[in-house]
Amino acid sequence: MMRKPGPNADMTLKFWGVRGSIACADASRMRYGGNTSCLEIRCAGELLIFDAGTGLRYLGASLNGAPLSANLFLTHTHFDHVCGLPFFAPFFDPANQITIWSGHLSPVGKTRDAIAQFMATPFHPVPPEIFRAKLDYHDFAPGAVLQPSAGVSIRTARLNHPDGAVGYRVEFGGASIAYVTDTEHVEGTPDAEILDLISGADIFVYDAMYTDEEYRRFRGMGHSTWREGAKLADLAGAKTYVAFHHAPEHDDAFLDRVAKELEGCRPGSLLAREGMILTPRAGSASGNSDVTSVTGGASRP
Repeated sequence: MMRKPGPNADMTLKFWGVRGSIACADASRMRYGGNTSCLEIRCAGELLIFDAGTGLRYLGASLNGAPLSANLFLTHTHFDHVCGLPFFAPFFDPANQITIWSGHLSPVGKTRDAIAQFMATPFHPVPPEIFRAKLDYHDFAPGAVLQPSAGVSIRTARLNHPDGAVGYRVEFGGASIAYVTDTEHVEGTPDAEILDLISGADIFVYDAMYTDEEYRRFRGMGHSTWREGAKLADLAGAKTYVAFHHAPEHDDAFLDRVAKELEGCRPGSLLAREGMILTPRAGSASGNSDVTSVTGGASRP
């Protein structure tokens, strides 16, 4: 069912970057999008950002310089998930206040230190001190429940990825969105922590980088398959399943074929596209979330 939510929809999810590993700029990948991971979740007036890939730059530009208070949650600090940080315009405005959260480094490291190393010479021309916004850093242990603002609760879980990663479940107003990337499944053994995190979720976004056939060549790389995501969604009773973190090798034609197979495997499931907006239907016992703006690609302001 397709229905445009009203302007006062309490909770929405927008995709600004859906690609994994490296951004892709060629025309054959524009319908689904070539930017790396970045999601925007709105809970009434609250802005929650998940991951800081190249899509973060376009999200920042869309805010039009208005004073901003926001929370940014990192699944981990691999390059494709943080490379948008230096280009996020709100970081350069002293009127803004932004809290950056990360759990994959604790207790052996700190998010502030990881970002400083990422933006250090000779790999980047200026350090994080160039930012003028008020930045706070919150490090947590996976499994913690976070409460970044009134009425918003975020559950977390450890994921199976080199150097560690964290999955998130945002709960607000009776609705829920689970974001689970980057993680590698264990064949024949569904991840109990993921199943608990996504149980009954209205929207479930999952690392679907490979097909089953491709996965045989990439075991140990820290990623999963779209079919594994569908299995997890069924086992956990998740509603709308969204395959995410598309491999850079997968062009639009390839992803069209995956979308067709996914629809046959689990009707109502989606492939993430830049610009796609989802609105979870809180309290619905079954069925899928409402969807708008599914044209995807070229979601640049």
